[in-house]
Amino acid sequence: MLFKRREFLQTSAMATTSMLLPKFLKSLNNTGSLVPKGNKVLVVVQFSGGNDGLNTIIPVRNDIYFRERPSIGIKKSDALSLTDDASIHPSLPYFKTLHDEGCLSIMNSVGYPEPDRSHFRSMDIWQSASRSDQYLSDGWLGRFLDNVCHDCDNPTQALEIDDILSLALKGKDRKGIAFKDPRNLFNGSNVRYFKDLSHDHDHSNETVEYLYKTLADTLSSAEYIYDKSRIYSSNVSYPSTDLGRKFKTISSLILSDINTKVYYVSLGSFDTHVGQPQKQANLFTQLNDAVKSFTADLKNAGRFDDVLLMTFSEFGRRVKQNASNGTDHGSGNNMFFISGGLKKKGLLNELPDLSDLDKGDLKYKVDFKNVYATVLNKWLNANDKNILGGSFNLLDFI
Repeated sequence: MLFKRREFLQTSAMATTSMLLPKFLKSLNNTGSLVPKGNKVLVVVQFSGGNDGLNTIIPVRNDIYFRERPSIGIKKSDALSLTDDASIHPSLPYFKTLHDEGCLSIMNSVGYPEPDRSHFRSMDIWQSASRSDQYLSDGWLGRFLDNVCHDCDNPTQALEIDDILSLALKGKDRKGIAFKDPRNLFNGSNVRYFKDLSHDHDHSNETVEYLYKTLADTLSSAEYIYDKSRIYSSNVSYPSTDLGRKFKTISSLILSDINTKVYYVSLGSFDTHVGQPQKQANLFTQLNDAVKSFTADLKNAGRFDDVLLMTFSEFGRRVKQNASNGTDHGSGNNMFFISGGLKKKGLLNELPDLSDLDKGDLKYKVDFKNVYATVLNKWLNANDKNILGGSFNLLDFI
């Protein structure tokens, strides 16, 4: 009998944890940092639900905007001015500060041809970097892992601070790791018990050997992440929101010089069909306060130039408000880029043309895959053509 009942139950519990982790992991307990100061890190913030870009970067001198949004349009006197024509949502005062400091770039009218207005399908398109008529089972950052880890073992190269791993971080051969709290990941793996058990166990059976290897890989990564998360103790106060805790975790890992290149978090829901003004303001307040603490940590440690924070949402909203003080699914949206290492700052392109719409929706002007290609090539030093399966225009903001 290969397992005693108690051993089997505890091993099964650990296997549940291992499902979130890639099976190719190897021990990292004695591995040195692979991302020293000066190397680049990407933080992706997903605005789940379809954020309204028009009330994010506001065309404050556009009469069409106020005509189509008589009750939810944000007045120029309330918005935070960026240029004569554009202001930012009043719940993002720190983003205004970053803009004025030259640490914020904004890309308008980002999207893709033949946009899909389904949350699930459009999010799949963004996360997989596919065409609207193409279905891929792997994500753009997962393919980045496949590309950079094909001849090496870097199991913690991509981390998602959440319970479930998104498609974006799933490759064909490599996957990111999803967890909310390093301590819980570590405690849930039951490291001490497994180490004692594995020393005495007979690994002659192939199936059991595979199980123990997977569990050993899981424990190694859990212990490595937890140990790294305790190296840096921040003196910056983070908000006690879910997003604030996620950013505090990311900061503790970046400033420990763990080997992670990509972090991924989500905020939402921005699906504001009803009562949009207060819902969007609440979410932006969480974002503003968490990013303020996060960038303060990076600046204090001299790492702000090395980190690029990028936001996206699966689609924008319609130009015309609905009857419930909200907006319905649309297309075309803006993206934020935050870093001390930006080459171009402020608005990177013109505001959307509200007089030239596609059946009431904004027309996209920038394919999001051009943004991905730029980030992969210029920030992560990866082969964007191999990862995205084609050639896309590289932009000049980084």
